[in-house]
Amino acid sequence: MTTNKKSSIKIALLDRKTLGGDLDLSPLRELGDLLVYETTASDEVLDRIVDAEVVVTNKVIIDRDLMKQAKKLKLICVAATGMNNIDLQAAKELGIEVKNVAGYSTKSVAQHTFAMLFALIEQIPYYDRYTKDGGWSKNDIFTDLSRPFFEISGKEWGIIGLGAIGQEVAKIATTFGANASYYSTSGQNSDQPYPQKSLEDLLSSSDIISIHAPLNSNTDNLLNAKNLPLLKDGAILLNLGRGGIINENDLAVQMNSREIYAALDVTKNEPIEPDNALLYLKNPQRLLITPHIAWASKESRKKLLDGIVDNIKSWR
Repeated sequence: MTTNKKSSIKIALLDRKTLGGDLDLSPLRELGDLLVYETTASDEVLDRIVDAEVVVTNKVIIDRDLMKQAKKLKLICVAATGMNNIDLQAAKELGIEVKNVAGYSTKSVAQHTFAMLFALIEQIPYYDRYTKDGGWSKNDIFTDLSRPFFEISGKEWGIIGLGAIGQEVAKIATTFGANASYYSTSGQNSDQPYPQKSLEDLLSSSDIISIHAPLNSNTDNLLNAKNLPLLKDGAILLNLGRGGIINENDLAVQMNSREIYAALDVTKNEPIEPDNALLYLKNPQRLLITPHIAWASKESRKKLLDGIVDNIKSWR
């Protein structure tokens, strides 16, 4: 734990580790008496927020009971866009403001979407190992065509959740020559320059499907045993939204029964549980998993901190 005393405002940052050790907290320190905790377990939360006026949290849960006991708490800054770790109704009733930061990671998530896609389509991990293990050196021709890949140009790209990130992905996908379409998870986003489809139509017609939606009552278990069979053979499914949107056991069944590819940056439980069925596929080369890092470019984390600082300044 580190502290900094510059004014009477007491600020508690509960999970600094989720922001990365390379992020300079000086702008936050300048706002008050800052207490920094690398991580905070559930039984440590009350002790760390009881005297704070401002709490900054990424994933630490703050519920009604904690808010009622933290008598000095006036502002909760969520170091993210999603606020499902905060009891928003309780905060409203108790007069505690809750502020998030929106739009900070759009470029980062869009970039990671394509990084995962390219690695999967072009079998980059395989060819890297093949070369470094001496396979290419032993080849009798100048190239290796054992893992054919296809171009994005001309393919159908379906997007689930056409918010800011989904729109950025659609723009880049069309630059590569893909035909973008989308499914609105809210049913209200209809004024877009791309064809809007039903979920069933999008799943059955798309060569590439990417998810950029939040987890809510409309998206929980959205892709499951009933509709995953609609995917084309050879289709690629990318989840850059939230893990709970895809039923992971159902996806594993589909991937074990036919040729489907997937790249996931999120899973239902994070970190991923060691017995997750996706870790034991018959053809593991058809799946890429990264540990929820799409949002975390250096630039996006700096934007996130700037947003938190602005939220505290506007509250003051």
